[in-house]
Amino acid sequence: SRFFLFLFMIVAVVSDGCKVAYSFSGASISPEVKTFSVQYFQNRAPLVQPGLSQNLTDALIDKCKAQTNLKYITGIGDASFEGEITDYSTRPQTVAADAQAATNRFTITVKVKFVNVTDPELCFDQSFSRYADYDSSLDLSQVEAELSTSIIEMIVEDIFNRAFVNW
Repeated sequence: SRFFLFLFMIVAVVSDGCKVAYSFSGASISPEVKTFSVQYFQNRAPLVQPGLSQNLTDALIDKCKAQTNLKYITGIGDASFEGEITDYSTRPQTVAADAQAATNRFTITVKVKFVNVTDPELCFDQSFSRYADYDSSLDLSQVEAELSTSIIEMIVEDIFNRAFVNW
């Protein structure tokens, strides 16, 4: 048991000198990064859905608050996100035997610029796109709220992972 205590102390001392902090979410964030910011995501898609910009912005803030120890600030943080919604659309996906669409694909695309002031190598400017298919017998308005929430959740997860989970 003394050996394990000694081994534990060695591991604790060695790991204390590391420059990367890990969280239970799998995020690896430099201890020099103390704050984060998320600028309002403007909706520049051809089809503008009211509330989408706010929902996306809030979801990204909530994700970062829940899965990091970073402090949210309204200015520009050590880690900062900004961007815009570039696509919000639905298109026929598969065609049934009668030449009518059997499923439609609902897509949301978000362009994101991420800046990490302490480690510029982690910065990126990239688009994230996710979709969900739905039965064409349904009107988009019948499934839009549920699908939009689900897609935003997936996009936020992708953005968070790209910014903070550097495996």
